[in-house]
Amino acid sequence: MIRISNLKKQFGETTASNIPSFTINDGDILGLVGNNGAGKTTLFRMMLDLLKPDEGIVEINGVNPALSEEWKHITGAYIDEGFLIDYLTPEEYFSFIGKISGMPQKEMEEKFQLYEALAGGEVFGQKKLIRNLSAGNKQKVGIISALIREPKLVILDEPFNFLDPTSQNVLKRTLTQYAERTHATILISSHNLQHTVDISSRIALLEKGVIIRDLTNNNGSAGQELTDYFGE
Repeated sequence: MIRISNLKKQFGETTASNIPSFTINDGDILGLVGNNGAGKTTLFRMMLDLLKPDEGIVEINGVNPALSEEWKHITGAYIDEGFLIDYLTPEEYFSFIGKISGMPQKEMEEKFQLYEALAGGEVFGQKKLIRNLSAGNKQKVGIISALIREPKLVILDEPFNFLDPTSQNVLKRTLTQYAERTHATILISSHNLQHTVDISSRIALLEKGVIIRDLTNNNGSAGQELTDYFGE
């Protein structure tokens, strides 16, 4: 469970986050949606202790990420290319992740099979450094790196960016199957409303750092409300 209390972040005169109270339950697939500047990435960065809030706290299973590293064992995340070690090949990068998390090499290599469809024949076995991959394939490496340890909490910022339509659909299937297999809590932000509605069980709509709507999304039930909001 993730609990947010009195969370505030300002950049000059701009309010990036102002969330008095919000709870994300175990097993939620939560989609964060909002226009540019709504505060989606800022919220993720505070959750991951990459950005210090001005006030308030985020707790992951009762742990404040700023005060302990216990949450890291159950969390996988990909925000941007800064998460990658680009002078490694994808396999070397995944092996590094496995090594620091205590996963045997053989077990790590067995996990590759789960993500071959997402990799699309363009990530594994290419003998290319990550820095020489296309933007779409770097995105795939980042997403796979967040999932491959099978953490109980996954945070992905704009995961559909740079992916072609086929890869976007494979990613939706990959995340849905991951949730079914692991019962993990998954948080994604996206400008793609349809993809978000397709995979999320719950959707939080942000505007100027504030969660203005918390929508249950049963079989796409939130779609029309979101379409109406952004159509305005």
